[in-house]
Amino acid sequence: MMKLNQVIAVEKGVKSRAYSELTEFHKVCQKPDLFSGFSKAYRKRDDESEDLPPEQKKVQFRVDDILKKVATTLTELMDITAAKDHGNTNAKANLSVNGALPLLTGVPVTYLLFLEKQLTDLRTFIEKLPELDEIDDWDRDQATGLYKTEPVETHRTKKLQKPIVLYPATPEHPAQTQLITEDVLVGYWETVKHNGGIPKPRKDKMFERADALLKAIKFAREEANEAEALPQVVGQKIFDYLFSD
Repeated sequence: MMKLNQVIAVEKGVKSRAYSELTEFHKVCQKPDLFSGFSKAYRKRDDESEDLPPEQKKVQFRVDDILKKVATTLTELMDITAAKDHGNTNAKANLSVNGALPLLTGVPVTYLLFLEKQLTDLRTFIEKLPELDEIDDWDRDQATGLYKTEPVETHRTKKLQKPIVLYPATPEHPAQTQLITEDVLVGYWETVKHNGGIPKPRKDKMFERADALLKAIKFAREEANEAEALPQVVGQKIFDYLFSD
């Protein structure tokens, strides 16, 4: 009696070997010349005629031999895969996070594999979620569901030109002036930032939970794979029917 995890490990090697052998059998079957042959014996007409040696070409492969090898190879693969799939139907475990009460109970191992893939993708998704800029202080606006900052007031200035007197007028000369540009306060901006992101601590917590779930799923999967996998006899029945005379 094998454990399911042992059957899974064995199946990988059996599948690889079976596919390799089947590929070679397929190549051989594409060459009909390997399955044909002949033998020729020469009989001269009279004693004075030339005598020639016999000729022959041996048949290198028989279809019946190929079929036996295919059946043997695939029978092993079919039986081990059947043991795995039948074992999977009984392989179940509870999903408990950090030793707490089970989040899910009696989860099939095939579904645990699905969950592991989904949680891995979700972790990547969480990583890309926009965060609130920590340089600002944010409060939740219950009316909009957005985060917002306190108003920040800034000055608005405008560049204006005005003349200045370089030299005052005298009885002999007019005044000398020059235009200069200066920033003049003309108003005030009151800015409130809005953001639809989430606080970094919340994002970090989701990361932590995703990692905890992934760890729990792997533990549950290992536990489920400890289930016994009963041997199955499938291949022989298939090929007794398929390749029979």
